[in-house]
Amino acid sequence: MDRVDRAILYHLQEDGRLPNVELAERVRLSPSPCLRRVKALETAGVIAGYHAEIDPAAVGRGFQVIVHAWLSQNVRPIVEAFEAGVAQLDEVVECLRMFGEPDYLIRVAVADQDAYEGFLINKLGALPGLTRMTSQITMKTVKAGRRLLPGPQ
Repeated sequence: MDRVDRAILYHLQEDGRLPNVELAERVRLSPSPCLRRVKALETAGVIAGYHAEIDPAAVGRGFQVIVHAWLSQNVRPIVEAFEAGVAQLDEVVECLRMFGEPDYLIRVAVADQDAYEGFLINKLGALPGLTRMTSQITMKTVKAGRRLLPGPQ
């Protein structure tokens, strides 16, 4: 991956709907080679997809919580069962398996505190292998986790 590929990725992570002609202009290529590079990045799996950024409050999921979760044992059957269960929960918008403690960081988005309580007791707390959880309510998103690459150098 060279400087031009990184510039393409930077601009697409900022605006995934950027027209190819404008992208080509920004990275100083003609449209055809630019499109070929984008397609190559998609084929190689570097570009994993394109997504809309949605305001959680606008869709009734503005109450966000970070859950620290611990499993009873970190053995394959328990880990696989827990992860399969988490993957099925629509309220979970992100789940990270960690080295060290806790075993998982889980980002949850629901309508309000009552919805979170019901989710925690009836869904997340019922998953196999889960022994302990702590919750931290998000006060404000200061910086969303979108960018992997800095601006072109």
